[in-house]
Amino acid sequence: MSEAGHVDGLLAVLDLASSDARTTEDIFTGVSQSMPLGRVFGGQVLAQAIVAAERTVGDDRAAHSMHGYFLRPGDSTRGMTFSVDRIHDGRSFSTRRTQAYQDGVPIFSMIASFETDAAGLEHQDEMPHDIPDPETLSDQAVLEGLHPMSRRHFDRSPVDVRHVEAPIYASVEGAHVPRQAVWVRTRGAVPDDARLHRAALAYMSDLTIQESVLRAHGASWSTPGLKVASLDHAMWWHRPARVDDWLLYVQQSPSAQGGRGLATGRIFSRDGQLVASVAQEIMIRVPQD
Repeated sequence: MSEAGHVDGLLAVLDLASSDARTTEDIFTGVSQSMPLGRVFGGQVLAQAIVAAERTVGDDRAAHSMHGYFLRPGDSTRGMTFSVDRIHDGRSFSTRRTQAYQDGVPIFSMIASFETDAAGLEHQDEMPHDIPDPETLSDQAVLEGLHPMSRRHFDRSPVDVRHVEAPIYASVEGAHVPRQAVWVRTRGAVPDDARLHRAALAYMSDLTIQESVLRAHGASWSTPGLKVASLDHAMWWHRPARVDDWLLYVQQSPSAQGGRGLATGRIFSRDGQLVASVAQEIMIRVPQD
């Protein structure tokens, strides 16, 4: 499959179908991406939940925040049902609750807020300086050494990821610090639909944010016995962005304790605009010597 074909696959996943069910809720259904280990990718569920919620608000309101909890692992060989509750519609804000189900059991629960476009105070963090351009970076050398099953996951990804520091797929090179940065963009063009770009950005936001926790402790994704699971995810969209242009995702972990690690991230457009902020807590189990 071509790189553009992988993006078409992502767009197909985000193209939810409306249900004919006559209920007090809005019901949507969607398919899942094929995953090597059969477990639904959390970023996919995030993106689909946002798409479902946005189907129930007017075109004049854009998602500006979401807070979600991963309740159970999903099966990537099966489809999902998304139920949306219209919690509130005010003059400027709308609130929606989305639940994702498989076999009638909730696997993800989210509340999102939407706002009409408005002028107001504005400031932002500055984009880090001295970051190498994405064209000078590549993860391919590390990917070549991965097990074919793991390699297939990256080869089929609709997102091009380029680590500023050495990636931690197989080992952790350099200092064991709780921070990193990656450049990301889709492998092909995405239509000029702001809602699609917001949803795809949510998808991207879950790809590497856990790595700031792992890097701090010298744990690579290939560490024997490593277990990682996302517990929750929060995201704030600040400014419009195109996901088919390079975006810099700056990540750090302020704390890890009790088998849980917190990671935060800031996403910048290439021209320095802060377009989104992210926070996620993960469960992490690392074998002790």
